[in-house]
Amino acid sequence: MTAYLKRLVSSLAAYQVADVVSKFIAVLLLPVYTRYIAPAGYGVVELLANGVILISILVRFGIIESFLRFYFSDEDTARRDALARRSVGFLLVSTTIVSLALAAAATPLSRLVLGYPDPTIFRIAVLGLWAFTNLELAYALLRVDERLRTYAIASLINVGLTVGASLALVVGLGKGARGLLLGNYGASTVVLLGVWWTMRGRLLRPGPRAGEGHAVLLRFGLPTVPAEASVYALSIIDRYYIFHGQSPRLAGLYSIAVKLAGSVAFIVRAFQYAWPPLAYSVRDDAEAAQLYGLVTTYYLLVSGLVVAGLALLGRWVLRLLAAPAFYGAYRALPWVALGWALYGLWVVFLVIAGRAKVTTRNFPAALAGLAANVIMLLILVPALGIAGAGIALCGAYVVMIAVMHALTRRAFAAAFEWRRLAQLALVLGGFAVAGDVLLPTHGVAGLMTRILVLAAMPFVLLATGFAHRQEIEQGRALLRRAARRGMAGEPA
Repeated sequence: MTAYLKRLVSSLAAYQVADVVSKFIAVLLLPVYTRYIAPAGYGVVELLANGVILISILVRFGIIESFLRFYFSDEDTARRDALARRSVGFLLVSTTIVSLALAAAATPLSRLVLGYPDPTIFRIAVLGLWAFTNLELAYALLRVDERLRTYAIASLINVGLTVGASLALVVGLGKGARGLLLGNYGASTVVLLGVWWTMRGRLLRPGPRAGEGHAVLLRFGLPTVPAEASVYALSIIDRYYIFHGQSPRLAGLYSIAVKLAGSVAFIVRAFQYAWPPLAYSVRDDAEAAQLYGLVTTYYLLVSGLVVAGLALLGRWVLRLLAAPAFYGAYRALPWVALGWALYGLWVVFLVIAGRAKVTTRNFPAALAGLAANVIMLLILVPALGIAGAGIALCGAYVVMIAVMHALTRRAFAAAFEWRRLAQLALVLGGFAVAGDVLLPTHGVAGLMTRILVLAAMPFVLLATGFAHRQEIEQGRALLRRAARRGMAGEPA
């Protein structure tokens, strides 16, 4: 079990490095961008960027999910290469056809999505659809082979190109929302071509046609599409509803809340990339059940602490990093962060369904969550504004996860640690809510008392018996080794 956890941690480190750098730079540049792009412009960027991801889920037909699942069912290198070629070729053709059709109809489609015609920014989003979808599969090839260094280098290059291009276009040339999108998707296109070039031997080399054909891949992958699309629709319906039903300005504030929730998002993204290859590689079901439960507990511990921090300190974060026009985003920030954390929990259940080969059960759960989200949006947003949208998002994920657990628990029963999960919810959630309601919302006193409440949470968990004895012993051993290394490094 320890070996699996070490593999997961090392993979997470590689997948997080680019996200950490990206989020750090994005935070540093937020005061710049929020002065060159109005809240309404940010609303447009987020609406199109989320639309790109939603359409990407549809046009890849579940091929990436099938590739990840079947790659580990055959250890023959030649057949694995054949699977990679088949998957990359299929996705390249499907995304190219769809992208050309969307670009040709950019004027009416932009009017439908934005409420006014802007074919230029819509075609930039179409470029993003093509690059993002194919780059996701290219990154998947690196992940299954655990080529962590190559993955980290490619991701960091993507970050560097994105930042440089975005600054030049937004600040230097004054291109606003268009420049921000073009800098992002143009960089992804360059990196995609570079990753393909490094894999050219594997992707172009002739090989056997044995193994899973397109029919097998689609039979596994297609049932995952409605579910995944429904889940991601949760991330765009709220913004679309706020954009058209309330105002582009409020959509921009909500978008800033989403961006500042990136400290949770990068944990979730890294977990989403690192977890499926490791989870599928565990062949013994009993061992997998125990690992799934333990990893779920650790994931919620880490992500829960970050969510609690944003709930307590969100106002100060916005005052530090955003222009005054965006300060109102604090109302949605803790809820959006919690929504991201719940999405990571959903990833655990997706892997459970994939392992048990019952992916057809994903869709009913996702549809239940989507329906719950729509109902709660209509009820909560008129009364609570962007905070209502965040609450609706969290409620939808709770419904979706509950239904998914009910549908998959007999197919594969993960050994979830219910006592410790409840303890996390009570301590982290209780302290965050109580601190935000009772403590001052401005000034040095408010900031310091909230930091103290956040710092106390891990100690309260320890005092109430959260950690297992073995975990405490391992932690002490790590501290002793670190102390010995420190002493050995001191000058005589």
